[in-house]
Amino acid sequence: MKALVIDDERLARKELMNLLEAHPEIEVIGECNNADNAIKKIEVLKPDLIFLDIQMPGKDGFGLLEEISFVPHVIFTTAYDEYAIKAFEVNAFDYLLKPIEQERLATTIDKLKQLRTEEEAQIEQLEKQDSFGRLGEMDQVFVKDGEKCWFVKLKDVSLFESEGNYVRIYFKDYKPLILKSLNSLEQRLDSKVFFRANRKFIINLNWVNKIENWFNGGLRVNLNDGKQVEISRRQAAKLKDMMSL
Repeated sequence: MKALVIDDERLARKELMNLLEAHPEIEVIGECNNADNAIKKIEVLKPDLIFLDIQMPGKDGFGLLEEISFVPHVIFTTAYDEYAIKAFEVNAFDYLLKPIEQERLATTIDKLKQLRTEEEAQIEQLEKQDSFGRLGEMDQVFVKDGEKCWFVKLKDVSLFESEGNYVRIYFKDYKPLILKSLNSLEQRLDSKVFFRANRKFIINLNWVNKIENWFNGGLRVNLNDGKQVEISRRQAAKLKDMMSL
């Protein structure tokens, strides 16, 4: 697994990298001393994992996550319990309290290896359907709405809804808003999975459980979470072709 170490303190970075030498399955491909540098490296190098300090001068770890489109597994590193608690609230893979202990690090990496093993079969299958760098089901995004934050696997998102300059994301029992247009989001998503139903909605085709004819040659789809979305006449023809209806 390729990893980036992000921490504004040089000694903290070196200490963690020394500890990681005992884990050859983790390849450190870079280090960053601030969020802006890290954002650039994450987008270019696309690591599998980042060790992310939460409290940094200027932009903190949560601010970094808001600005990246590709979100790898995140292990927060922090010297403060209050940040560790918030890390759990955003559903990070794990967090490590400084000073980091080798035994605690080993436990985290063992959990990560188990997760990666479970994901490999799905990832291999999805790679056979490569969509030229678009975000697919197994990718995750970071969503921040006010004080609440989430890491969201795209397979768990049933629906995206346009609301002016914002998009509402529906997953589990949540529906936060993000400052993004539906058009820009559509360009980043795998079109084999995420279908533009009309000007207002993008649906996850894997959440569709029923399709019925609707007015003026359109369709209406029922999603597994109970939501219903109308498909415009023009898009209905595309959907029928995609789903061999």
